Amino acid sequence: MTAPAQTRSSTDLIRAEEPVLAHNYHPLPVVVARAEGTWVEDVEGRRYLDMLAGYSALNFGHRHPALTEAAHSQLDRLTLTSRAFHNDRLAEFAERLAALTGLDMVLPMNTGAEAVESGIKVARKWAYEVKGVPADRATIVVAAENFHGRTTTIVSFSTDETARQGFGPFTPGFRIVPYNDLPALEAAIDETTAAVLLEPIQGEAGVLIPDHGYLAGVRELTSRKGCLFMADEIQSGLGRTGRTLAVEHESVVPDVLLLGKALGGGIVPVSAVVARREVLGVLRPGEHGSTFGGNPLAAAVGTAVVGLLETGEFQRRAAELGVVLRGGLSALLGKGVVGFRARGLWAGVDIDPEAGTGREIGERLLREGVLVKDTHGSTIRLAPPLTITAEELTEALGALEKVLA
Repeated sequence: MTAPAQTRSSTDLIRAEEPVLAHNYHPLPVVVARAEGTWVEDVEGRRYLDMLAGYSALNFGHRHPALTEAAHSQLDRLTLTSRAFHNDRLAEFAERLAALTGLDMVLPMNTGAEAVESGIKVARKWAYEVKGVPADRATIVVAAENFHGRTTTIVSFSTDETARQGFGPFTPGFRIVPYNDLPALEAAIDETTAAVLLEPIQGEAGVLIPDHGYLAGVRELTSRKGCLFMADEIQSGLGRTGRTLAVEHESVVPDVLLLGKALGGGIVPVSAVVARREVLGVLRPGEHGSTFGGNPLAAAVGTAVVGLLETGEFQRRAAELGVVLRGGLSALLGKGVVGFRARGLWAGVDIDPEAGTGREIGERLLREGVLVKDTHGSTIRLAPPLTITAEELTEALGALEKVLA
């Protein structure tokens, strides 16, 4: 990569944002101008190894040639029709995504939060029309410490007060139970329950991985109790954990699957609700929609993403390099790391408070040319592009060892 022509420095650009951008983020002080693969450059030309990958939106790295080619080709033909008309890219996208996930039908949307909101609407509609729940009585059971997005409905069932404070009144109809607790989940399900909505691995909470058997238990419970299992795989899905979907680690097939982030290849926002025909079939014209959902550009890029996953290459890479990641983190236990949880190329690393906060470790790693993001004070998340090499991964782990020392 060649450094971009400099017109304003990183310091100037960060300062310029302050009066004109809403302060809803606290980014690390780096201004990215170019990127390729696992590496990004700032406006001064300094290079950094990206160990966050856009919270898994960049599973295939920055500007993957197959994805940029799909986007460029589609840009020259057609970008948007709205869903008032058909377009020639949507059918293939839906066919291949349904086949990849083992489900029947696709509802294309744009952002992850839109997919979650759409899933909630579909589950409620299913409860009224198929299960026979009395009107406006449907409930959805969720897990504490969840992160499903930031809309008003979604923060209504968050347990993170930072996400909730000042945004009420909140949407009713949700029951919160502890994560990884099957007895509590069973006790919360009754005749009004439309669905159980869970992340197979809780990402924002620090990459919390449930006990083996929990997801299979959720599947058994929801089937026995007559409600839907809705799996939010917006972060955990599409290769990140070493399988196409995180639920596959327990051979579970949910009724409803929520996808996003990596589905757009880091190029355009693409999300989807993928479900059994009986579930998505409750929607009729006029009941739900999105002007940009399923647009030709998004469908072209999404189809190319599915094509990469159909080979199995990226799932294998995540599984194999996950061994390297776990080995490197194990070596740091007692040396500034007090614990970690990892699956595939995804880890939550708990930092010894004596070594610094998660934010401070992120700032130190930035100076070493490695980008990570903290969460919940003392934890950092590692989620590099699945295109990372073993050498690059070892380099990042070496930088972590250095800043902890």
